[in-house]
Amino acid sequence: MTKPVRIQPDLQFVKDLQEVGGDTLKKCYQCATCSVACPISPAENPYPRKEMVWAQWGLKDRLVNDIDIWLCHNCGTCSDLCPRGAKPGDLLAALRNMAYRKLVEPNIVGEWMSSSRYLPILAGIPAAIWLVIWIIRAGILGTAFPYFEASDHGWKVVEKGGEVIYGGLFPGDYTIDPIYGLTALAVAFIFYRGVKKLFASFDIPETFVIGGAEKISWWDATKEVIACQIIPHTKWKQCGDTENDEKRFKGHLTLFYAFVALFIVTSAVAVGHWGGKIIEWMQVIGHTPMPLWHPIKILANVGAIAFLYGITVLTTRRMNQDPSKHGSSFYDWYLLGVIWIVGLTGVGCELLRLANVATLAYPMYYVHLVSVWMLFAYLPWSKLGHLVYRTAALIYARKHGRVSMEPREEKIFVV
Repeated sequence: MTKPVRIQPDLQFVKDLQEVGGDTLKKCYQCATCSVACPISPAENPYPRKEMVWAQWGLKDRLVNDIDIWLCHNCGTCSDLCPRGAKPGDLLAALRNMAYRKLVEPNIVGEWMSSSRYLPILAGIPAAIWLVIWIIRAGILGTAFPYFEASDHGWKVVEKGGEVIYGGLFPGDYTIDPIYGLTALAVAFIFYRGVKKLFASFDIPETFVIGGAEKISWWDATKEVIACQIIPHTKWKQCGDTENDEKRFKGHLTLFYAFVALFIVTSAVAVGHWGGKIIEWMQVIGHTPMPLWHPIKILANVGAIAFLYGITVLTTRRMNQDPSKHGSSFYDWYLLGVIWIVGLTGVGCELLRLANVATLAYPMYYVHLVSVWMLFAYLPWSKLGHLVYRTAALIYARKHGRVSMEPREEKIFVV
């Protein structure tokens, strides 16, 4: 006889879950349509049906240790086909939102990221940092909107005949590079702790997995996930087969490679700043401002165009979703909004610099610095954190053989 188990629901957890996007979970009546419809769910213990049960019962411990909330790519097929409008896809997204908020310390940042009322704090921190630098530099240079011309010792301020040089007002080598460098190290450390915590919490049952895979080493799992899933975005491609799903795939893929291109550009500029201090010819790699024909500048402009295209596709897709089947939380709009500001101010900075309008160019660059810092400094607590957390979960799942069975038509469902 099976020993009875006492269920101790966490009612506050259910309320918190409803606040971050899981407000329709009580509509679910366990028909299992969602698990059957999911194109990437493993055949053994498929999601999201079990997550709907656990959420209704308030089983917080089960859900916070559930690797499947990270394996879901939120295509929305389950929500489209749900006969009760329970929005299972939104539930898993809400669970990830809760995880972002509480996964890593300081938890107060996660709290700020959960509501629009904290936007003044989120924006105010980098705004204050860059404003102080602007004020100090303006005092040194004698003007808040300087024009520069080249001299034997770098750049000097001139009243006429000069040009807008962002590095003159915000020097890369001792303002931008140190601030963003330290921010990147802090974010990397926070992600390390978050991934370590994730791995410690995951609980994959040691059962036979129908259509699963053999367990492999960490190294092999990492190579397979990066090469076969992340780079080609295969899971995004498999998620759904409608025109809207195709837009989602194209938008994510384009934006992903735009980020890669702009990361290369940023790294090249940093190499130009610091490498040029040691080896003079290295200044050519990333010395700014670059001419439009410079290879790094061409890559930057191509990346910017791809960046704006990708975010346009994803934004229009989200705006055209049926609200009765798909919801949007603050996490969704915060991320889209910040990415839009980063993209538009980045392009605006280049155009205003070429137009040589200092009174508009420098404020635009200031907003760009603030928005870029917001995008990356808060990464571990934002929806964009899935770049790291989901990748880590996919690697963990592949190592332990928890994968979806291919092809989709041959999938066996256990419900």
